Amino acid sequence: MLADVLPTAATLSTFVIASFVLAVVPGPAVLYIVARSTLQGRQYGLASVAGVALGNFGNALGASLGLAALFALSSLAFTVVKWLGAGYLVYLGLKAILKKNDVQSLDTVPSKKDLQRIFQDGFVVALLNPKTALFFAAFLPQFLNPNGNIAAQSILFGAIFVLVAGATDTVYAFATSGASRALLKSPRVQALSHYAVGGTFIGLGVLAALSSQPARKP
Repeated sequence: MLADVLPTAATLSTFVIASFVLAVVPGPAVLYIVARSTLQGRQYGLASVAGVALGNFGNALGASLGLAALFALSSLAFTVVKWLGAGYLVYLGLKAILKKNDVQSLDTVPSKKDLQRIFQDGFVVALLNPKTALFFAAFLPQFLNPNGNIAAQSILFGAIFVLVAGATDTVYAFATSGASRALLKSPRVQALSHYAVGGTFIGLGVLAALSSQPARKP
C-alpha cells in the first residue's frame, strides 16, 4: 500500500531541506564534477553529474539491501571497495595526463562516445565510494516509518536525495563551466589543462585511499 511507503508532508519537507543542506556542501563528487566542468566544459560536467547521480542511486539501493551493513561490519569489504574507487580515480588522472587529447579544446564538440565515457567514469567513481552507502544507511533511517515498508521507503528517500543532489551538482556544473571558456582562451592554460584534470583526479584518489572506515557504534 502507498501508505506504507509515502512519507507525510512534514517528513518529506524536512528530508528535502536536510538533503539540500548536505548536498550543497562540496565533497569528492562535487570536486570531480567541478574539475570536469571547469577544465573540459559544460557538457562534460553535465555528463559527470548524470553518472554520479546514477552511482549514488546504486549506493542508495545497496544501503536498502543491506550492503551498507556489510561495509560497517567488514573492514575487508570496505577496504576493497575503497581501494577500487581510489585506484580508478588515479587511473583517470594518469590517463588524462598521458593522453593529452583527453582534454578537449574550446572548439571541439564532444562526441556521443566522449560523453558516454565521461558518464561511465562518473558512475564508477560514485559507485565505488563505500562511504556513500554508509551515509545512506546512517541518514535515511531517521526519516523512515518503522510501521511501513522499510525497503521501499529507503529506495524512495534515496531517490529523492539523489534528485536533490543532482540539482545542486547541476548548478555547480553550470556555474563553473563559465570559467572554462575564460581559462581555456589562454593557449598556455589549454596546453596544461590535462595536467590540472589529471592532478585533480589523482588527488581525489589519494584522499579516497587515505579515508578511514567510520567507527562502529558500541
